[in-house]
Amino acid sequence: MFHAVLVLATFLCALIAGLLFAFAVVVMPGIRRLDDGAFIRAFQAIDGVIQNKQPLFMAAWVGSVLALIAAAVLGVSALSGADRLLIVVAALLYLLCVQFPTFAINVPLNDQIQKLDLDSMNETTRRRAREVFEPRWNKWNPIRTVSASVASIVLMLLLVSV
Repeated sequence: MFHAVLVLATFLCALIAGLLFAFAVVVMPGIRRLDDGAFIRAFQAIDGVIQNKQPLFMAAWVGSVLALIAAAVLGVSALSGADRLLIVVAALLYLLCVQFPTFAINVPLNDQIQKLDLDSMNETTRRRAREVFEPRWNKWNPIRTVSASVASIVLMLLLVSV
């Protein structure tokens, strides 16, 4: 049972690492080139898919958390020594450095962007809204990306060793 859960957790965490990586190297650099109104509208559209609970996204995002917690709980009793430590480290890294900043920082920023009515904003308020959003969002996404990637690598190493 542990091995199957570990495979699932590894796969789902790697999917999330890839999603965050895509945002870091493609999505955000791509929309960075847009003017303020187009940037906000593009982010609203992209995030709107997530906010509307796209089923495959939700399955991967929530599933990664549930599968990793299950793998860590099962791993504490199934593993010993360094392997036990690695599963705990991977879980803590993923939960504290991917999931926590997502819900404490990125989601509230996304929610602020979603509430904006571009048609009622002038160029100055659009620029200010972007200035409040973009640097902070972009500061945390690479942290989430690296953390999800490292957690996935640790899980892959565990798969090889068990």
